[in-house]
Amino acid sequence: MGPLIPNGVIPGEWSYIIALIIGLAFGYILEASGFSSSRKLAGVFYGYDFVVLKVFFTAAIVSVIGLLYMDYLGYVDISHLYVHPTYLWGAIIGGVIMGVGFVSGGFCPGTSLCAVAIGKIDAMVFVGGILIGIFIFSELYQYFEPLYDGYFYGNITLMDSFDISPYWFVFIFTIIAIISFVVVDIIRKKRKTIFYN
Repeated sequence: MGPLIPNGVIPGEWSYIIALIIGLAFGYILEASGFSSSRKLAGVFYGYDFVVLKVFFTAAIVSVIGLLYMDYLGYVDISHLYVHPTYLWGAIIGGVIMGVGFVSGGFCPGTSLCAVAIGKIDAMVFVGGILIGIFIFSELYQYFEPLYDGYFYGNITLMDSFDISPYWFVFIFTIIAIISFVVVDIIRKKRKTIFYN
């Protein structure tokens, strides 16, 4: 729960309650933003709706700037944050599978559960496919393991990979996000003009 529990602002026993509240709020925000709609989610791939791209870029920028400020103010030590390990081929193949599923089904795993919660049948089918995939992967893990564990690069970040300061990275990432927002707005307007003229 951020720096609140480690710094003794709130007791550790509240951890699960706060996690539940944050989870419910996150689900509500996803639903209120239209992220339970497969059309809205797939729209980014078809060029008619870029809300997903804008939301995720904005979330990433706000999060990383917030972390850097909390690190600067002494509330969080960034060097102690968990960084998920990088297994190159597992990440590439997993990304391709998820990307194909996202384009064809219109959901990612999180948004599919959000859509299931409001009773969408296509999301239920999608989650069923996820569960079948998990079962197959688990049963055949011994065959997938060399690929899954191969090409281990450690707990690296993009900043480590490019060997740049976190502040420069955030600045460059923000510029890329702003350029992306402008470009996707131009694409959306041109597509709207083509379809409505």
